[in-house]
Amino acid sequence: MSDLPTLPVTFRPVTTRAVLLTAAVAILVVITTVAMLLKQLSPAERLSFVVTALLLDAVLLVLARPKVVADEDGVTVVNLTSKRRLEWAEILQVTLRAGDPWVFLNLSDGTSLPALGIQPGLAKQRAIADARALRALVETRSVASPERHQS
Repeated sequence: MSDLPTLPVTFRPVTTRAVLLTAAVAILVVITTVAMLLKQLSPAERLSFVVTALLLDAVLLVLARPKVVADEDGVTVVNLTSKRRLEWAEILQVTLRAGDPWVFLNLSDGTSLPALGIQPGLAKQRAIADARALRALVETRSVASPERHQS
């Protein structure tokens, strides 16, 4: 198939990530600036402002973490606080239905794994294209469908 992405390929919500990282920088700069400009604050209070900004940034960085990485051997799904490596044969289906917040991978063990790295939030068409690309990769590389397997 000529429409398959070249491996390795990383899928991530680029627009969402850009917004989150920009917000993290802005929050740190604004809160730190306010802390330094308020002359009535003690050094400990100023430090508490900066620590609060860093904690907010940590949350935003966790929210910006999700991605799906496909390579020759399988797929790595990185969600907010977890990371899972899957062989191609473990993935039976890639789904992104209308209204879904992100892609779901239906697995051979009967479970479904959310893949937050492909989400239609701020870039719906990009998410649809990424989901189709991952679906095509799964269909061509799954050992469960040897007649479609490519080396």
